[in-house]
Amino acid sequence: MLNQQIQDALNEQIKNELYSAYLYLSMAAYCESVNMPGMAHWMRMQELEERMHALKMFDFVNERGGRVVLQAIDQPPAEFKSLLDVFEKTLAHEQKVTAMINDLYALAVQEKDYASQIFLQWFVTEQVEEEDSVGQVIETLKMIGDSRQGLLMLDRELGGRVAPQTGQQVQV
Repeated sequence: MLNQQIQDALNEQIKNELYSAYLYLSMAAYCESVNMPGMAHWMRMQELEERMHALKMFDFVNERGGRVVLQAIDQPPAEFKSLLDVFEKTLAHEQKVTAMINDLYALAVQEKDYASQIFLQWFVTEQVEEEDSVGQVIETLKMIGDSRQGLLMLDRELGGRVAPQTGQQVQV
């Protein structure tokens, strides 16, 4: 059974993961509005991944005999200065999420909750991948500069991102 402090922290992180999904959906809408469907697709895949993270935590809380209590999600920003701004904000957000996951892990260590530590290790590893993939897009955007051809090529490449595998059955 989860202790109350870890349960509360996981419920907070479920909210944060759902906010991340909402943020990336907003970014997808912006990318669509500037005629970058590949980047919009990349952000939609990011949104899906964040929802999967929230559901993974949701299931873990339930499996540990805890109680999921959903919280209100803030409205994400809708306007961005540029595509580079979108991805720089994405990286900054992922760095913030990394700090939140690290805090959750530290709490699990403090509380000697070994099952939560093992569970959260997946998220620690995932955040390394998240920051790296966004960082690569930022570096490519910086190299492209004002090249419209380069931007179109990157848009096409990002449009090829495939949906993450859930490993879970969806029950209706």
